[in-house]
Amino acid sequence: MKPKTIDFPKIQDPRGNLTFLQYPNQVPFTIKRTFWTYDVPGGEIRGGHAYFRQEEIIIALSGSFDVVITNEDGTLEKYSLNRSYYGIYLPAKTWRHMENFSTNALALHVSSESFFKEDYIRDFNVFKKVCHEQEE
Repeated sequence: MKPKTIDFPKIQDPRGNLTFLQYPNQVPFTIKRTFWTYDVPGGEIRGGHAYFRQEEIIIALSGSFDVVITNEDGTLEKYSLNRSYYGIYLPAKTWRHMENFSTNALALHVSSESFFKEDYIRDFNVFKKVCHEQEE
C-alpha cells in the first residue's frame, strides 16, 4: 500500500460542523493508539523515521503543516494538511517527517500499534535496506 489522503465524513450544521472516523469505514486498521503533537516551535521538524509494523493516519485538527515522505530512492512527496476533515494514511515502512507548522498547529496521529520503541526505523540507510529486502 502507498500513502494516500483519506476524506472523512463532514456533517455540516449552522451550529458547527462535525467530522468523525471509525474502523473499518475510514480507518483501514484497528486503532490501538492515538497521540498528538502541538506547540511545535517555528522551523522545527518532527518525525524523521519509519515504522516496521505501525500504520498511521495523521490529521491536522487545527492549523497546518506538511508531511514529507522520502521514498527509498530519495525522491520526496509532500502532503499539506490544513483541514480537520481529511488526513494522510501512512502504511508501515514509510519514511516521513513533518515540517512547516503554523502557529497553534495540532496534529492527531491514529496508529495501528501500541507504542513499541523497537518498531521505529530511525536510520534512513536501515530503512532502505529493509525496503530492498522486502522487494526480494
